[in-house]
Formats: sequence, C-alpha cells, structure tokens
Amino acid sequence: MSSDWRKMTAAGLGRGIGAGKIDPVELTECFLSALDDSSETPRIYARTTPGTARAEAEVALKRAKDGNRQSALDGVPVSWKDLFDTAGVATEAGSALLKGRVPEADAPIVAAGRMAGLVSLGKTHLTELAFSGLGYNPMTASPPCVNDPDAVSGGSSSGAATSVAFGLAAAAMGSDTGGSVRVPAAWNDLVGLKTTHGRMSLKGAVPLAEKFDTPGPLTRSVEDAALMLSVLEGRKPTDLAGASLDGKTLAVLDTIALDGLASGVSDGFEQSLKAFERAGAKITRFSSAEVEEAMGLAGVLYTTEAYAIWGETIEAAPEKMFPPVRERFRAGASFSGVDYVRAWRRLEVLRAGFTAATAGFDAVMIPSVAILPPKIADLADDDYFTQTNLMALRNTRIGNLMGSCALTLPTGIPSVGVSLVGAPMTEERLLRLGVAAEAALT
Repeated sequence: MSSDWRKMTAAGLGRGIGAGKIDPVELTECFLSALDDSSETPRIYARTTPGTARAEAEVALKRAKDGNRQSALDGVPVSWKDLFDTAGVATEAGSALLKGRVPEADAPIVAAGRMAGLVSLGKTHLTELAFSGLGYNPMTASPPCVNDPDAVSGGSSSGAATSVAFGLAAAAMGSDTGGSVRVPAAWNDLVGLKTTHGRMSLKGAVPLAEKFDTPGPLTRSVEDAALMLSVLEGRKPTDLAGASLDGKTLAVLDTIALDGLASGVSDGFEQSLKAFERAGAKITRFSSAEVEEAMGLAGVLYTTEAYAIWGETIEAAPEKMFPPVRERFRAGASFSGVDYVRAWRRLEVLRAGFTAATAGFDAVMIPSVAILPPKIADLADDDYFTQTNLMALRNTRIGNLMGSCALTLPTGIPSVGVSLVGAPMTEERLLRLGVAAEAALT
C-alpha cells in the first residue's frame, strides 16, 4: 500500500486500477487505515462504513480482473455528505433533530454510485440541515480547514471537503443550496461543481430548500469533477481533450461580488485574471441589475421554503438546534404565501434577463468567497456568526439565484478560489472551460 494514493486524483487512481497497477482492495485498506489513524476523522466523518467499503472493494477487484469495470472510477473510495440516504446506515443531516434516522433505501444518486463501482467510506459531517455556509456545528462537529486547524472549513458540505483535503477520501459528494459545495471547496483548495438545479436527482436527499438544492462533487481536479458527474448520471464523461482558454470571453461581474473582498481574496482574483489573459482569454467587465435585485429576494425565497419544510420539526424540540441556525429558519415564518410567490415570479424574470445578458460570454467570473475562513472560537458569538455566514455565502448565492451551474477552482493562494459561472445545463461546456482555467492557474 502507498500513502501516495491519498494524494492522487480520483481519475489517477481509477487509471491505476484499470491498468492493473492499483489493487482496489489495497487502496480501500489504505484509506480505511488513514481513517483509523487520523485524529481528525471524528470531526470529518459522522460515521464510517468499513464493512461496506471492503465488500465493495472486493467486487471492484473482481471486475477489474475480469475486464468488466463499470466506470472510470470503479474501485475508487469516496465519501457522502450525511444528507444522502444510505440503506441501513443513519442519515442525520448534521442535526440532533434527526438523530437515529435510518433510511430503508439508498438515494438514487447513491445507488448510481454503487452501480458505477464507487467504494463508500462513510458519511461526512455538515452544518445543521445544511443551513449555513461556515461549517460550524456545535451540535455535532465542526471540521477544521486544511490550511488552519483553528478555522472552520466552510459549509454546509464541511466534512465532504475536508475528507478529500485531508486525504481521507479520493472524492466526495456534497450538496449546494446557496454555496454549500463551493465555499468549503474554495476554503480547502479543492474543485467544487454546483450543478444546475434539476439536472441530478434529489430524491432521497434530506431537503433544505428544494427549489434551490443541487448535488455536486468536491474533488482534487476538474477531471475528477467531470468523472463524478458522469458516473452519477450514468453517461460518458465530458471530453476534456484540447480544452483551451484561447479566444474565450470571460465576464467579470462588477455587481456586489467584488465588494469588500479580503486582501488575500482580492490578490487571488487579480492573479487569476492575469493567468487567464496570458492563456488567451478575453476579459471584460459588466454590471447586472438582475443580480442586485435578486440578492434582495434571497431572504424570502430561502427561509420561507426552509421553514415550511422544517418548522414543525424545529418547534417540537427547538433546544436541539444551535440558536443562530434555528433563528435563520424561523425568519421564514414572517413571510406570507403572497410574498413567496411574488418573489419567485420576479426571480424567474430576473434569471431570464441575466441569462440573456451573459449569453455572449463563455462564463461569468467572480471570487468564489469574499472572505477567508474565520476562527472556530469566534463563531460562538451569535452576531458574529450571523454576519460572517451571510458574507461567506454572498458570492456563491449569485449562481443559485440565477439558476446557473458554477465551478470553483483553487487559485494557488490558500483558501482562495475563483469561480466560473455558466448558463443553466451547460456543465459540459463549463468543465471544458474549467480544465483549461485549471491549467492556466497551475
């Protein structure tokens, strides 16, 4: 077994298995041993599933020997955010309200992963019911940022990101409602893909706000993200060969996204602009009245749906929740059905306007997160938590509100990511652009 396997991309591991150079059973044991030895495992994994992992690895080995691998990632160990249902294994969504919840069946996305040969290492921690972008969860666990053990990892897919960043999984599946894939990916120097709402099944996933919830992978490379998407959709991977930035047009969104950036974030973004220009991209800047107006609708859109889904459960045992997260849910009770419907009808108009305004660009470019990871100790202050949470999610939320797909890439500056935002249902195009941008940045 090789500790180097824990630093490799999922695609690289998959190629090694396909070439007969990596035994998926030995690979799985390597990761399971790391889970046993790491002091961070309890803060990253809600529960591990070694028995399942070993059984899946044995079957993957047989397929590899028989020349019958089911996908490019057959035999590769991954983690699942603890809101995707797994048959016979607790799925609690980071909340004491759901303690002991054990589903009878896999979510379709989990079942698709098993069919493709992904080896499931376990379920990762998240913020309560996925309703925070910080990764701070005093009710269960708060995974540490890979760049600062005293800072949060970002959320809500906090354990998903750190399972990959700390070498405790080769890739991870998370979910993104307002930034929950991209924030932790950016803060832990990973690639994170927010898929278009409705593209991938959310059946069997514990909901937050179903009209915004989207699944998405957190990985070491754009190629890994492309492979995870294809595996879970049961289709051929996106062809990334020959991707280039030369002649591509990238639009920098001046509206809101560039306001109040932390110094390191500003530096990383400017360096990314220069790198893309050197690679032949044409950079332009534009403003968007649609984005500005949509941001003002976020409160009614998110909290109303979230409280409609969870209000009765929360009020039956409110003491089981971290107060700032609980009060964020409760904010939805102050809006009427009329408010909610009007907001959604207006958002649909704004989305159409934004899509039309950006149709001439290959992607919109923004800093992934405006701030750097805050210290865990500081977030015990409720007011600071609330303010910091809103700032962490500000930029990522633009993609959710506009109905876009989005990809965050590490810039080379620790905990600083740059995002490419694409039109709805254009993930393949975005991934090709992303792999070229990744090359330019490295």
